[in-house]
Amino acid sequence: MRRITRRGFAVAALGAASSLLAAGPAAPADGTSRREMRGMWLATVANLDWPSSAKLQPAEQQRELRAHFDRAVARKLNTVFFQVRPTADALWPSPYEPWAQYLTGQQGRDPGWDPLDFAVREAHRRNLELHAWFNPYRVANHTDPGRLTPDHPARRHPGWVLPYGGKLYYNPGLPEVRQFVQDAMFDAVRRYPVDGVHFDDYFYPYPVAGQRFDDDAAFDEFGSGFASRAAWRRDNIDRLVYEMAARLRDGGGRAGRRVRFGVAPFAVWRNRATDQRGSRTQAGVQTYDDLYADTRRWVREGWIDYIVPQVYWPLGFTAADYAELVPWWARTVDGTGVDLYIGEALYKAGEEQPAAWQDPAELSRHLTFARGYPQVGGHVYFSAKDVAKDRVGAMARVVRDHYAAAART
Repeated sequence: MRRITRRGFAVAALGAASSLLAAGPAAPADGTSRREMRGMWLATVANLDWPSSAKLQPAEQQRELRAHFDRAVARKLNTVFFQVRPTADALWPSPYEPWAQYLTGQQGRDPGWDPLDFAVREAHRRNLELHAWFNPYRVANHTDPGRLTPDHPARRHPGWVLPYGGKLYYNPGLPEVRQFVQDAMFDAVRRYPVDGVHFDDYFYPYPVAGQRFDDDAAFDEFGSGFASRAAWRRDNIDRLVYEMAARLRDGGGRAGRRVRFGVAPFAVWRNRATDQRGSRTQAGVQTYDDLYADTRRWVREGWIDYIVPQVYWPLGFTAADYAELVPWWARTVDGTGVDLYIGEALYKAGEEQPAAWQDPAELSRHLTFARGYPQVGGHVYFSAKDVAKDRVGAMARVVRDHYAAAART
């Protein structure tokens, strides 16, 4: 198996933080609405955001989904990242995978309506973009294949699946798995007028102490020619991203719609102590080394249209400082044509530790700081239920300080 070598499709210093934090939000000189990403993630796995219960009737679930979209508009957001494939299942009538259990409480049970079709129509009716959010390799949040539907691909192809950390995963090292998950995801893009395809931070699973991801057989069969298992694993994920990007750009969305492709990774590519090109951080996880996701390469090669690093730490946090990671990502995307949006941890607002999260103005300061970097094109908030609850008023503060007018995507 040869490594990917062909280049992709399209080929600031930190400054004085005090002056940036004191500055007010910029506005276009002509008074028109600014163009920026203002998004929120709407998670369906484990009924995190929606539906609030799998016991709700379709009309009640639809009312809840409309309410999420209405709140996005009220907060002057313009994009929703809607999780449509949370655990190797689907929120649309997929010919590849069963209906998601989070709709009815039973995997494979037809909910009697099409949530993805409904979501796209309701989002577009409100002038919201809707990006279909997929998790490529997670199969289940348990390790018992017998709990999956009898016709589940993971049961029909047991050799595709590995248990790890109390969960089941498709093995990224198998070419047939990579082909299948692409086909399953692309089905939604082909059938619905979604505005984007969105991956989160799960590629190879996050490390679990005392456990190993047992992909020995796949490595023995496909890993020859690589310097290490780690290099082979990174190549597997590179291929997933590269090939998905190629399919989107060659085939596009329904009726020839332009569909953007983006990834929301854990924000630390590598610590500088590991790699001089890395960030001045001391993170316990590095995407390159632990998740085998070379996110920096995907940007530099132009394989993706946008990246949303999850910068889920406050300004001044020693191990992973917001004021270090935003400039690092700004330098990384500079000149590539890849758009940079910053993922914001709205769900942490009000937490006791680090103490900065107790201040409702912390997120607003993030936006003020990031506005000092022209490469930053906006922000995305995790998650929809926190946009709704806003338990300490952090989102309201962001809207008041920065979102006086609506913004174009």
